[in-house]
Amino acid sequence: MTTIHDVAQAAGVSISTVSYALSGKRSIAASTRQRVTDAVERLGYRPHAGARMLAGARTNILALSAPIRPDNHQPTQMRFVTAVVEAARRRDYDVLLLATDDEVSGIRRVASSSLVDGVVAIGVATVDERVDLVRELDLPAGFIGIPQGVDDLACIDLDFAAAAAESVDRLADAGHRTIGVIGHPASYGERDTGFIRRFDDAFAGRADSRGVETLTVAADLGRASAVRAFDDLRERLPGMTALVLHCSEPTAEAVLQRVRRLGLEIPRDLSVLAACASYPADEFEPALDTIPLPIDEMCSRAVGAAFERIDGHLDTGVELIAPTYLAKGSVSGPARAS
Repeated sequence: MTTIHDVAQAAGVSISTVSYALSGKRSIAASTRQRVTDAVERLGYRPHAGARMLAGARTNILALSAPIRPDNHQPTQMRFVTAVVEAARRRDYDVLLLATDDEVSGIRRVASSSLVDGVVAIGVATVDERVDLVRELDLPAGFIGIPQGVDDLACIDLDFAAAAAESVDRLADAGHRTIGVIGHPASYGERDTGFIRRFDDAFAGRADSRGVETLTVAADLGRASAVRAFDDLRERLPGMTALVLHCSEPTAEAVLQRVRRLGLEIPRDLSVLAACASYPADEFEPALDTIPLPIDEMCSRAVGAAFERIDGHLDTGVELIAPTYLAKGSVSGPARAS
């Protein structure tokens, strides 16, 4: 079967240029577009989904590319898996889980053997090998995350930059001028996990514009690391009156326990906000102001985007979900520095 890679070679252009020419997502020179069109007609190319529909060969199986890494918080990972499965089942599709540390080989294997009609990708890095792979394979896909160079693909995520800015604004508006952040494991940033960069960059930028001093300390999974991170913040940011928890549920729980053991009261001594929380922070003691991570909505939209591609629709692009702020009483004005 002719692939988009074959068309790109015949037209003497990149795979992404072929995709742009077919989808109309970017302006392409008329001569280039004509070369692509000629190659498509000469090779008899049809997009992956259309070819399947004409052949009546849908598998009714969707792949979920969910790389397993040692620093993943597995309960959160499973929430994504469950949400994707539920969204797919609503369309009478089953899900094939590709849980490996080699995202590329898993997708290539199931696509080359025509086991699946499309793929949803999670655990997305800023530079993600799966982007070029789904283009090469012409495989319908929905990304949960925003990698680079995806104008012609479907990508859905929380607007982490807006969530970071709102976190700063809520605390700054309450009068806080020194804000600490407990972040995800440092390894997330080392492999350039997309949402980490977007949150951290936006948080630092908004804090600077609001005249707020801030410091982020990464916490590995485990209670001891969470305690060390909080104690490090108190030592390096002695005027800290507010704390943002941009971390996993166990880390947040360990930090709150440390706060209580130190005799600090929330929000009297320390305002605390859970940002992009994959867990119900209103069930903590005390309940925390929260910007939730809308996992169900993200997964539902990503699955829907994959199905749009499966059905032959090429209307794609980045879709950001606006953050929602849930006030629970854990943020107030700074009575005194902690």
